[in-house]
Amino acid sequence: MDRQDRQPLPVRIQPMLAAPGLPPPPDGRWAVEMKWDGVRALAFIEDGQVRLVSRTGREITVAYPELSGLGQVSERGVSEQGTGECGAGEHSQLLLDGEIVAFGDGGWPEFEALQPRIHASTPGQAALLAAETPVTYLAFDLLQLDGRSLLDVPYRERRRLLDQLALSGPYWQTPPSFPGADFRAVLATSVANGLEGVVAKLLDSRYEAGSRSGSWRKIKNVLRQEVIIAGWKPGKGNRFGQIGSLLIGLNSPEGLIYAGHVGTGFTVETLRMLGERLAPLRRPDSPFAGPVPEEHTRTAVWVEPRLVIDVAFGSWTRAGRMRAPAYKGLRDDKEPADVVRET
Repeated sequence: MDRQDRQPLPVRIQPMLAAPGLPPPPDGRWAVEMKWDGVRALAFIEDGQVRLVSRTGREITVAYPELSGLGQVSERGVSEQGTGECGAGEHSQLLLDGEIVAFGDGGWPEFEALQPRIHASTPGQAALLAAETPVTYLAFDLLQLDGRSLLDVPYRERRRLLDQLALSGPYWQTPPSFPGADFRAVLATSVANGLEGVVAKLLDSRYEAGSRSGSWRKIKNVLRQEVIIAGWKPGKGNRFGQIGSLLIGLNSPEGLIYAGHVGTGFTVETLRMLGERLAPLRRPDSPFAGPVPEEHTRTAVWVEPRLVIDVAFGSWTRAGRMRAPAYKGLRDDKEPADVVRET
C-alpha cells in the first residue's frame, strides 16, 4: 500500500454487537466462537504503543498494564504486499477487537475474577492488581491493518488475516473460530466449562460498527442479563447498615420498568463498593415508570439509574420479573441507555 493511501487509526469506533438468536443452520455460511465472560475492548496499536478503549468509548489502558506488551506485535507479524496478500514482514499499525478476561482456577474465564481489575484507576493500583490477578486479551477480530480499514472486508477474510498475525504472548492470544457444522460440539464445550454461551458469525458479513446485527448471533447457555440499579433495600441482621438487596430495572418503550431485586452473589467487599458508588446517586423518588411491589417500596432507597450490573437468574415470570437473580458484577463498560431485555 502506498504510504499516501494509508489511513490513520480512528480516534474512536463503536464495536459491533451480537443479537440474541437461534443456532445457525448447518449450511456452511457460519463460524462459531466461544462467548467470553469479560470486558469488551478495542486495542489501538501503532508504533509499539497500545491504547485500550471500552465498549462505551472510555479509555481503560491504565487498568491493564500487562497488555502494554501487545505493542510488540507491531515489530513482527504480517504486512500487506503489492499483491494484496499478507505475508511475513513488519507492520506498524493494528486495530483489534476482543475481550479482556481473567482466568479462574478451572482455566476458563470468570467475570467475577475480573471484577477487581475493572475498577483500577491509577497506575500503582493497577500494577498491584495485575500481579495478583493477571488478565488476558482475547483478540477475535481485526479491523485495521497497516493503514487499511477492514470494516467492509468479509469476516472470513478478517479472521484469516487475524490468524496470520499469530498473536500469542503471556497476556494475549487469538482464540479459535470453528466451522458452523461444529456448533453442537462447541456449545457442549461451553456448557461443560461454565461459559455463558457461543457467538455465531456469518462468514460473508462486514463489520457493522455500533450495530447489534443479526450477522452475529449470541446463543446463551444460562440466563444472564444486564440490568440497571434503581435503588436498594437496607439490610438486616449481618447486613445491617449495608445494602440488603438491589432493586433493578430494564429500559422499555414505557421507560424504566421494574425487573426484580437481587439479594445474593455479593461479597463484603462488593457490598461496600456498591454502597460507595450508589451513595452520591440518591434521589427522593422512584425512577421507575411503572409500579413496584409495595413490600419493596416501603423501605427503598432510590438512586439515579446510572449503574449497570450483570446478573444470572432462573427464569422470567409472566409479569416480566426475574426469578432468583444473583449478582455477577458491575458493568462499567455498559451504558444504562443500552440495557434492554435480551433473554
